[in-house]
Amino acid sequence: MRIAIDAYGSDNAPFPEVEGAIIAINEQLCDKIYLVGKPDELEKELSKYFFDKDKIEIVPASEIITMEDKPASIVKKKKDSSLVVAVKLHKDGIVDGVVSAGNTGAVMAASLFTYGRIKNVLRPAIAITLPTQKQPEIILDVGANVDCTDEHLMQFAKLGSLYSKFFFGIEEPKVALLNIGEESSKGNNLSKNTYKKLAKYDEINFVGNIEGKTMLKGDVDVVVCDGFVGNVMLKTIEGAAISIFSMLKEQLKKDWIAKLGALLSYPAYSYMKKKLDHSEYGGALLVGLDGSTIVAHGSSNAKAIKNAVRVSVKIAESGFIQHTKEYFEEL
Repeated sequence: MRIAIDAYGSDNAPFPEVEGAIIAINEQLCDKIYLVGKPDELEKELSKYFFDKDKIEIVPASEIITMEDKPASIVKKKKDSSLVVAVKLHKDGIVDGVVSAGNTGAVMAASLFTYGRIKNVLRPAIAITLPTQKQPEIILDVGANVDCTDEHLMQFAKLGSLYSKFFFGIEEPKVALLNIGEESSKGNNLSKNTYKKLAKYDEINFVGNIEGKTMLKGDVDVVVCDGFVGNVMLKTIEGAAISIFSMLKEQLKKDWIAKLGALLSYPAYSYMKKKLDHSEYGGALLVGLDGSTIVAHGSSNAKAIKNAVRVSVKIAESGFIQHTKEYFEEL
């Protein structure tokens, strides 16, 4: 398996990307990695590490996508950016997947314009893997589409179901609709209309509505929502997790009794932190496209980049893209 990494996507680029690529190669997660970006800087950074030099190749790209760039115009205006060059490597069949920790809107735009949508897919979506008390859940959409119709949500349900099946090996994934109540009569018109259609859709194992308060229990495999709701939900969970750990840290420093308790409880805190750490899950997959791009968090460290490579490889090996194409092209 060969993976391309946009070496200038993260907040601290290219340091996490380079180190993450080396860890991925040393752990034999893939056969080869193409680091896309400025050759002089990448060569200088690579020289700090020991690795099999035949397994990491630098692909030159002179431009960088910034937060100020408009996503819709980057493919034309910044053709030689590290992001655009990386997705073109995948389009041309040189690599099996792409990893980028760059601007999510830009990554989606570059991937969409380069790969194109799978035939009959109305809109691509951003699908994340959310840690829960049980198994991870797939949530989509979390930001690509802020305004959706019931048909869009129906397709998200099927895309998420296929993702869960081929990535996690769950034969009949449980699909739920994120709503303000469990009853079918709850929610706005979009939620109620989507519920009615999903309830009649035999090809999806629809189990009803799910409320935000029960999402982290892990009772379902796929949660469907529009991009506006999904993005608010995701950032609320991220913010809550950060606040909880900050408050705990503050309280545990107050006196020696608290410090002793913290020491004794360290294994539990360590487990919880790892469970909620976004770097453990690699990144989000852009589903519905005729190609595989993993979007990692902008603050990704080397471990997050390495795990994003792992996810990209697993997506390629699972055949998820091909199975999705076969399903939607038959519609």
